[in-house]
Amino acid sequence: MAVPVVLFKFLLLSLFFVYSTTTITTLVAAAAHDDFSILNYSPNEHSSFVDNDYDRFLLWMFEHGKNYKTEVEMKSRFNTFVDSYNYIEEKNKKISGFRLGLNEFADLTHDEFKKKYSKPTAADEQVCSIENKQQLCGELFMYENVGVLPKSVDWRKRGAVTEVKNQRPTLCDSSWAFAAVAAVEGINQMVTGKLISLSAQQLIDCNTRTANNNNGCKGGTSVNQAFSDIIANGGIHKDQDYPYFGMELGQCVKPRGEVVTIDGYQEVPQNNERSFLQALANQPVSVLIDISNREFQFYKEGVYSVACGTLYDHAMTAVGYGSTFNSDYIILKNSMGTSWGEGGYIRMKRIKGKAEGLCGIYMKASFPVKNN
Repeated sequence: MAVPVVLFKFLLLSLFFVYSTTTITTLVAAAAHDDFSILNYSPNEHSSFVDNDYDRFLLWMFEHGKNYKTEVEMKSRFNTFVDSYNYIEEKNKKISGFRLGLNEFADLTHDEFKKKYSKPTAADEQVCSIENKQQLCGELFMYENVGVLPKSVDWRKRGAVTEVKNQRPTLCDSSWAFAAVAAVEGINQMVTGKLISLSAQQLIDCNTRTANNNNGCKGGTSVNQAFSDIIANGGIHKDQDYPYFGMELGQCVKPRGEVVTIDGYQEVPQNNERSFLQALANQPVSVLIDISNREFQFYKEGVYSVACGTLYDHAMTAVGYGSTFNSDYIILKNSMGTSWGEGGYIRMKRIKGKAEGLCGIYMKASFPVKNN
């Protein structure tokens, strides 16, 4: 039987200082009515359930398992949470096509969020383009002659995408490793028929060389170097055999036993939407984007469209594209857990007449090659 909302709220707040976070989280999951779940709470929803900022903060803490060491820290995080909530409320009144919502990052200032999740790439890094593709892309772009493209593609529905992962940036800024892993997981499933979750931790431990523009848990934007390391090391372990710890373990463990291999990688010609879609129609593609806008921190759902820059500082994996209400979009898989975005994904608008794409999505994209 469902617990009445008023009674549920009273019990929840009364027990806050008696039971552990784990116990209360269990109570929340068990007692919440089908029409209300704090797991999906966001501004403008269920407003009758909470009537003040502190109640809302406590519920958010329970949902995300938040604990603070001191009262001073808790007060500081509460103030940041209130600022985040108010920002989301006001922003949602002004934007259209997508909306923002509370997630596990609501107690982080925007500067803290960027510091944890973004690392701008080297300004002089060379890229592959239509003009220099033979020089910098290696072999000719393998999907150049792909003709008619399907109206939509979703590699999740085709069984080529594993669950959304969480890089836990408190200890490790490793989006580049997760973006590379997701692309390799996709092409491996397409070639072998087996969807295997692969080890981002191995890439972190085996790539701590700043000269390659990756630096283990200290961040990086060279997905290509991750592909190169997989080739050089003779493959990559399964995630279950080399699990993620969210920190550098201090030693690179070379692959032993069953591993997944790739034969190479290619870059998508820069600033060319057609080339990007040609590749994405055939396999998941790793991308670098600019996530410096505050809207990105709280993206909840819809087709994301903001005025953003092109200083790419975060890696993700494109896993499809499609259209809704005459708005074309690219589907990106993130590595920030499932409370962010649409269960860990974002739909980014395809901007006509903008060669680099929204937030620079077409500037630095690449994909692994696997023959068998």
